[in-house]
Amino acid sequence: MPDTVTRATSIAELLASARTGSARAAGRLLTQVEGEGRAAVLDAIGPATGQIAVVGITGPPGAGKSTTITALVAAYRADGRRVAVLAVDPTSPYSGGALLGDRIRMTQHIDDMDVLIRSMATRGHLGGLTSAVPAAIRLLEALRYDVVLVETVGVGQSEVEVSAVANPTVVVLNPGAGDAVQAAKAGLLEVADILVVNKADREGAEQTVRDLRMESMAPVLTLIATRGTGIDELVNTIDQHRRDDDPARRAARTRTQILSLAMTRLRTHPALDDAVDDVVVGRSDVYAAVEKLIL
Repeated sequence: MPDTVTRATSIAELLASARTGSARAAGRLLTQVEGEGRAAVLDAIGPATGQIAVVGITGPPGAGKSTTITALVAAYRADGRRVAVLAVDPTSPYSGGALLGDRIRMTQHIDDMDVLIRSMATRGHLGGLTSAVPAAIRLLEALRYDVVLVETVGVGQSEVEVSAVANPTVVVLNPGAGDAVQAAKAGLLEVADILVVNKADREGAEQTVRDLRMESMAPVLTLIATRGTGIDELVNTIDQHRRDDDPARRAARTRTQILSLAMTRLRTHPALDDAVDDVVVGRSDVYAAVEKLIL
């Protein structure tokens, strides 16, 4: 009992400090939601209000996702909005922590007290996002941030999971022959609410825009993120998409999020190995094994 009270007091103190601008307190709370303290933090902050804007940024490696985020942060800050960035990195094979490349590329905002940048390790969670991201978003909302930008690792077909937590999902692509086709194969066009052709001053940009408009109904914008060209239009399109949201879309995102997190829990289920052994030796079948795990 005393340990529970001490933990609750500590979380309350951290929340109070974080709400007055302590980046260290916010960081400690985020560490809690990535680990065993998640439930205690969520209990302390209460239910989400849905007021925070969550924008997913995904796309293939080298498309300029981090540069786009840096430009978006500057635009939101110029509008007076507090911004958090969750850069979801591949888990380090050595330390188990997040690789910090994204944070290194975003250092121009590091001294702004109203900008929080956090790398989060995937830690084996499928889909390009860490299982702690939904909890981190709830925490950031409680800390009175206005916008959360979630950048995925940028590899693999499972990148589509970003659409479960974000509204909208922005897919960043580069000019080049076949870029739209490759994005379609990766499943990115299916979840894209907004498509952005970055580095639009390069050869092939206009053709890529035409190809994308043939493949997708989502708005296709052009951007030169390093110069900030096209950022205002992107911000306006993001805001408009949020205004057009409806309960059916929110329910679909929530359903995907629940199923994804449930799958992660099943992968570490204590009875999984026994269920596998039973199927392998013929004592059971895969259908019975599934029933055993989910009941």
